[in-house]
Amino acid sequence: MTDLATAPEVTIVPANEASWEDLQAVLGTRGDPSKCQCQRYKLRPREAFSKFPVEERAHRLRTQSECGHPKSKTTSGLVAYLDGEPVGWCAVEPRTAYHGLMRNFRVPWDGRDEDKADDTIWCVTCFVTRAGYRRRGISYALARAAVDFTRERGARALEGYAMITRPGREITWGELHVGSRSIFAAAGFVEVSHPTPRRVVMRIDF
Repeated sequence: MTDLATAPEVTIVPANEASWEDLQAVLGTRGDPSKCQCQRYKLRPREAFSKFPVEERAHRLRTQSECGHPKSKTTSGLVAYLDGEPVGWCAVEPRTAYHGLMRNFRVPWDGRDEDKADDTIWCVTCFVTRAGYRRRGISYALARAAVDFTRERGARALEGYAMITRPGREITWGELHVGSRSIFAAAGFVEVSHPTPRRVVMRIDF
């Protein structure tokens, strides 16, 4: 497995170098990650999320991630291991791969003059840390690995659409799956726009 992490004890590999069983262990069997299967931002025009059962979403993710096919030249994310145990997932691809992001969400675009068809801009859309392994810096390690992963694949820039977290204010996973501003800042991203009171676009240019 190709080690892309910078944090000790955490090994991060492209998802195609991980097994499908390991990725599913991270997503779990209950809660939003298991139901979504990282498809919310992937659906094409006229595809309604509610019309696709979990089995179909999982099938799509398996095809997109190429799990178990280490020679594949494409994949849709990274899988983190802690002492050999699968513990984290990060969705990262060219921005153009996220059809739903391009048509249904204004956060990446408000106040910016961006070419939506530029496939040299990649983005991170989701972090998942397996239950029982949270608050150990897994998402921070994944964000750092995503920088190296995309740079090596010729990306011109990498973006994230982060939530702003404040002490004493709870944010549900359903909101925080995009990552916090601090996760991206620690990986070298800088804020390039602030489209809503609680959302910022974080970016690193190569």
